[in-house]
This record gives sequence, structure tokens and C-alpha cells, in this order.
Amino acid sequence: MSESLDALERRIAELRAEVRRAVKAKENSLARSLRGDLRRAEQAWDAAITAEEPPPPPPCEPETSLLPIREQAHQALALLGVPTAAKLIVAVNNAFFSGALRGSQLTSLRRDEERSFRSDPYARPYYLCAALTDRLSPARGLLADSTWAPELRVLGPLSPRVDFLTSTTRIAEHLARLAEPPAGALRLLSRMAQNIPGAVEGFVQADPATAIRAARAELEVHRAADTAQRAEVAARASRQLPDVERLFGVAAMSTLRGAC
Repeated sequence: MSESLDALERRIAELRAEVRRAVKAKENSLARSLRGDLRRAEQAWDAAITAEEPPPPPPCEPETSLLPIREQAHQALALLGVPTAAKLIVAVNNAFFSGALRGSQLTSLRRDEERSFRSDPYARPYYLCAALTDRLSPARGLLADSTWAPELRVLGPLSPRVDFLTSTTRIAEHLARLAEPPAGALRLLSRMAQNIPGAVEGFVQADPATAIRAARAELEVHRAADTAQRAEVAARASRQLPDVERLFGVAAMSTLRGAC
């Protein structure tokens, strides 16, 4: 391993320790700043290690799935339990299920689901809907499950971090239940654990139990405030929006007019 990689790994370890100290001290601004430095150091490490990797083998033919695209996405969302971006839905599908899902297939899925609901409301047992921002507009790129409680389908300021920690915990819990965890799923957990202080030491494969403890420890810091923020957004959505907009959100201008 080159000297630059050694130096980057030392810097990353130092930043993780500093993030842990800042979180424990409830110095939120400092913790955010340190996490930014940590992400940049990790990106530099990724770039450096990629330069040293041998070229990948030729791609194999993708595995096919008997499930429709929406059911594959729903399967991944059920495992994660929180509003999720297409990239992570695809990664979870690849790691645990068929591996046949592609991000491009999810691009128009939410719009198709909304059209279906508008034409025949509640005809399906579930819809892949939008997560709603605190302005009650659809959060860009995030899919949710219509059967989840309203508080799970809305977002407050802390929700992206809380949902990341929750999805990491759910992946680790699922892995811990498997007698022979898939290698791809372990790699996915390891990548996610790199962004949680104390979840993994160095650049090694993450241990599910360690990742769960670390993610839950940070969740305890944010959970109460996030729960209160989401409850307030969900209550507004319940009061102000008809059924279709509770699932798929409202346009920005409609939200502004409703607030006046």
C-alpha cells in the first residue's frame, strides 16, 4: 500500500474519532463540518485505491427476475423500511435479491404509480409513492411505501441522517439472520458503515452486530427531535391534503398558496 493511502487512512481514523467526540458533546455544527471533511477524505481514499485495483473481469449476463419492476422495488423498500433513493434500492436488490433491477427502470415508476392511483384509487394493495418534504412537496428521488404510517413517509431536517442510520441497521439485522450472508450484501453494509462513527474499524468488512450498535447509538442522539418534526409534518399533511397528495405531494406553487 502506498504512502498516500497510509496517510489517508490515518487521517480518516482521526476524523472519525473527532466526529464521535463532537456528537457526544452535542456540537452539531462541528460534527457536520467534520463529517464533510470525512466524506472528502473517504472519496480521496476511494479514488486512490481504485487507481491501484486491477481491471474488473468482463461483465456477466444479468440475472433475470420473475417479479415485475415495482414488486422488486417494493421488496427492497420493505427490507429498508424508510424512504429510499433509487440508487440504494438497486443496490439492495442486487445484494439480496435478483440483481435484475436498474436505476433507469425506476425513473418513471413513481409517476406511473400516481397515474394509477388517480385513475382508480386504492385498487392496489400498495403504491410506490413519494416521501413528502416539510413543504408537503415530493422529495426528489425518494420512494416510499403507501402502507407505511404517515410519519414514516414525511421528512424533517434530521430525517435524511436518521433514515440512513435506520436503513444501515435494517441491512445489518437482515444479514445477521442469514446463515450464509451474500458477499455483495456484506460489501454494501461495509460501504454504509464507513459513514457511521464506530461502525467499522479501518477499511475492513463490517461486522453486522458492531454496525447495529453504532447506528443505534447515533440514532438515539437524533430520534426524539426527528420524531417530533415528522409528526408535525404528517399532521399538516393530514389536515391540508386530499388522499392523492398525501401520497404523491403537491407542486411548490400549490403549497405556497395553501400556506397563505
